[in-house]
Amino acid sequence: MALAQARSSLLQQNNKEATPVIEKMKFLSITGPKADIDRVIDQYLSKYEIHLENALSELKTVTSLRPYLEINPYKSELQTANALINSFHDILPRSTDKKVSLDEAIQTVHDLDHALKELTSQKDALTKEADTINTSMNNVIPFTNLNYDVKDILKFDHVKFRFGRMTHEYYDKFMNYVYDTIDTVLHPCQEDADYVWLVYFVPETLSDKIDAIYASLHFERFFLADEYEGTPTEATHKLEHRLADLYEKVRSIDEQIAQTLDQHKENLVAACQKLTTYSTNFDVRKLAACTKQEDHTFYILCGWMSESDAAAFCKEIEQDGSTFCFVENDHGNIMSTPPTKLKNPGLFKPFEMFLQMYGLPAYDEIDPTIILGLTYSFLFGFMFGDAGQGLCLLLGGFLLYRAKKMNLAAIISCCGFFSTIFGFLFGSVFGFENIIEPIWLHPKEAMMHLPFIGNLNTVFVVAIAMGMGIVLMTMVLNVINSLRSHNTEKAYFDTNGIAGIVFYGALAVTIVLYMSGNTLPATFVLVVMFLVPLAVIFFKEPLTALVEKKAEVMPKEKGMFFVQGFFELFEVCLSYFSNTLSFVRVGAFAVSHAAMMEVVLMLAGAEAGTPNWVVIVLGNLFVCGMEGLIVGIQVLRLEYYELFSRFYKGTGRAFKPYGKTE
Repeated sequence: MALAQARSSLLQQNNKEATPVIEKMKFLSITGPKADIDRVIDQYLSKYEIHLENALSELKTVTSLRPYLEINPYKSELQTANALINSFHDILPRSTDKKVSLDEAIQTVHDLDHALKELTSQKDALTKEADTINTSMNNVIPFTNLNYDVKDILKFDHVKFRFGRMTHEYYDKFMNYVYDTIDTVLHPCQEDADYVWLVYFVPETLSDKIDAIYASLHFERFFLADEYEGTPTEATHKLEHRLADLYEKVRSIDEQIAQTLDQHKENLVAACQKLTTYSTNFDVRKLAACTKQEDHTFYILCGWMSESDAAAFCKEIEQDGSTFCFVENDHGNIMSTPPTKLKNPGLFKPFEMFLQMYGLPAYDEIDPTIILGLTYSFLFGFMFGDAGQGLCLLLGGFLLYRAKKMNLAAIISCCGFFSTIFGFLFGSVFGFENIIEPIWLHPKEAMMHLPFIGNLNTVFVVAIAMGMGIVLMTMVLNVINSLRSHNTEKAYFDTNGIAGIVFYGALAVTIVLYMSGNTLPATFVLVVMFLVPLAVIFFKEPLTALVEKKAEVMPKEKGMFFVQGFFELFEVCLSYFSNTLSFVRVGAFAVSHAAMMEVVLMLAGAEAGTPNWVVIVLGNLFVCGMEGLIVGIQVLRLEYYELFSRFYKGTGRAFKPYGKTE
């Protein structure tokens, strides 16, 4: 009955509210027999998107709760499976549709790990032996010209031998000045650009003296083991044969490893997927709680679902006698704040990237993604108005997004669309302003006369007017957000509240009337529209306290209050002025773009009638790349500092559904 009521309540709520841009959330508490938690997770939570919360934190008022303490039994097998996947990822598929049971997955990992460990151990032993033989070969190869059995040399009784090398410089000195004066026999073997490898023999009784003479001439001694058979050349050949045999055995083991993996690769990947699912499911216990009633123990899971998922989930478990769900509609009874799950049309989803860089909207905030997408693309197009370059951005961004699914490419494509529109409005195609007639004006040439100011570029005037409209729009959004969060001061008395809207709106209307030569409102009206809002902003804290019926309306330090309020009001007026002038950059970049392209055409000799098309192409690429980057950054700055700072907090936390990874 309770489930039916909850479902009915959800359906009624869905009918009353239109689908918002931020998904409406419902808080659910799911419970059932403790032993049934794995089935519920696998059957339901992997199907419906739910943002899990810590049940112990959410249900602090329930005294009989305790943590769900169990050790993950799948962790060891999953680590082994991941180790195998990482070791042989080059010959394994990334994923598979094959399904295996949990027991089959564990058995597959154990058997394959045992078999591969045995083969790998054999390979490591052979590789180690091959390294040893390589070292022995490298030691004896320099003495292959010595046509004498190495073992016989090592068995001399009254004659000492020394294997080693000398540099050419000292070898020549030794042969020219020393060799004939001492009792030694020297046999040179091989030489390279730096050294001569040699063997010398001395009587045992004179070995210390002769060794000292050789050492003084920088003789470097090598020690050969008694493992060599025959002459150095024969020993080298035998070692090469042994090394070839070892490499053949290593190759055979590699083939066995590859064959073993090829036979079981689908099973291994399927086992890893199965163990990953079960291990992740088991980790849900960290967020679950347990409660005991009589002889039965129950689990409790808490989390957030979207309204549609919550309704579907409640309907599905109506036939499940072991699973129960309670939907909490009063957010005042919930410890955590609802997570933010954005829901935007596909065209505007790429702009969520910019929103996430600033911060996700809180649950009770307006999602400004669509506003961001429209204003960003519009302002970019105004500042970068060129039909030719705009089409390049439009098509290039679209193709890159289709190929790589890059959000930035989609944003560039949208900006290119507006750049193309403004290119036709400005009559500019790849910098040429004489190919098509402008639908509106040429940014560099259009001027208008304003009272008190004189002649001013039209795009500057339009940019400021457009900026004032955008500022007013953000103030309205701030009022809506503040009313949603029940913030009286920000909604009514703040700089960006209703008082600010009245003041700034009156200022905008007055400026437009004055600049267009129309009659201004009566002085009394102007005083009311300007001074009253400023007075409200000045006394916003006492007014808020009065509306909220607080005991203390005026602060105790009244002198400090008036001094601080005066400077804050001065800062408010200054910020209105500076924020409005910030939009001058929109017109400035529109003019600078035309000027830069004029320079490119001048360098290409377009005025002479025979332009250098290489210079034109390279110039367009340079301007498109450099100015496009600068304009993109400047528009983002306007969005963050002039728009978002007025109405947007960005303090939301992301909706992270269980079992989903980024």
